[in-house]
Amino acid sequence: MRLSRRLASAVLAAALLWRADPSATVPPQILRLVAYASGFTQPVGIVQDPTDSSVQFVIEQGGRIRTVVDGVVQATDFLTLSSSIVSGGEQGLLGLAFPPDAATSRRFYVNFTTNGPSGATVIARFRRSANPRIADAASRFDLQWSTDPQFGDLRYIPQPFANHNGGCLQFGPDRDLYIGMGDGGSGNDPDNNAQKASSLLGKMLRIDVSGNDPKGFIVPPDNPFKNTAGFRPEIWDVGVRNPWRFSFDDDALGGSGALIIGDVGQNRFEEIDYEPRNRGGRNYGWRIKEGVHDNIAGAALFTPLLNPIHEYDHSTGQSITGGYMYRGSLIPEMRGRYVFADFSTGRIWSFAVATNAAGEGSTVDLVEHTGTLQVPRFNISSFGVDSAGELFVVSYSGGVVYRLVRGAPRPPTSLRIIR
Repeated sequence: MRLSRRLASAVLAAALLWRADPSATVPPQILRLVAYASGFTQPVGIVQDPTDSSVQFVIEQGGRIRTVVDGVVQATDFLTLSSSIVSGGEQGLLGLAFPPDAATSRRFYVNFTTNGPSGATVIARFRRSANPRIADAASRFDLQWSTDPQFGDLRYIPQPFANHNGGCLQFGPDRDLYIGMGDGGSGNDPDNNAQKASSLLGKMLRIDVSGNDPKGFIVPPDNPFKNTAGFRPEIWDVGVRNPWRFSFDDDALGGSGALIIGDVGQNRFEEIDYEPRNRGGRNYGWRIKEGVHDNIAGAALFTPLLNPIHEYDHSTGQSITGGYMYRGSLIPEMRGRYVFADFSTGRIWSFAVATNAAGEGSTVDLVEHTGTLQVPRFNISSFGVDSAGELFVVSYSGGVVYRLVRGAPRPPTSLRIIR
């Protein structure tokens, strides 16, 4: 290996600095990405199997869910929906979630844009087959939504444009299913769906799928707008643009149960919204506001319009990928830090969250980790967590799932510089 003079000088300086401080027994912490599984085509998520810690499922935008066992991609897919979806751009197979009772019910849920009617969002329930690593494709059941004042009773959510589909599914600490719905697409939400009570678009939805209702779910009795005239009862929060990945701070691993949403911006600002546990009924401001900034003047569905916990402008990144609060044990310095990324630039950051007496959060100690990860930058489409709370990072462009690990640089015992 040949080192440039500049690189060689830097390495030598680092080695001399290390030797000059013998009290520094622990080298500075760095984060590294280590490849875990590869060979995927446009992966947009990785989801832990709640019934088997050795198994994860990787979502491919084109319609496949691949089974991974101890980092090895299996030959047989968990589920293939390629013939049922429309894919490309921001459309496709976008989300997967297992309910808390997955071990007994054998159920799971997927979010995709269907090819009939083209581009509409479907949330479908499936069951596993006798082999838990393979789904029963014939068990598909599409959830039926509350009556749409324009379209009636539907087992899909109409999408007026091809972009801003959201797609993330997560079960909360209350055991209900949360669904992130984009505003319907185009630019600046031309139909003002995010501030429209009669629309499921531009919203966070919350439903109870634990029973056997003919529609596939019931509306939880404490949903904030269930008994409010004019509101669709599934609505939990309003005023989001395109929530590309949200998560809960895992209470089972010592977290607060807070909901943290990465919401993709329009032309200027990306944002992260923080919601204390069980604190729905909030308006995050889109399209009136983008981040903390005025965007399009208009009447809010209700006030106040809540500011994000964090934002960044488009000189920093242009498409946020929401992540997770780290609650694992392999990187103790990172516990209680929220890790997120930007899809366009491949940059990764983390911050801690300070909460006040009301449980509302504020960011503390924002740190960028991109330069320490020891892999080239790539389009980060999603994060995931394993059963122990350790983080996965998904490379959309490279088709690789990485693990986030702790690393510490140590200088070589001998150094040979070749000029």
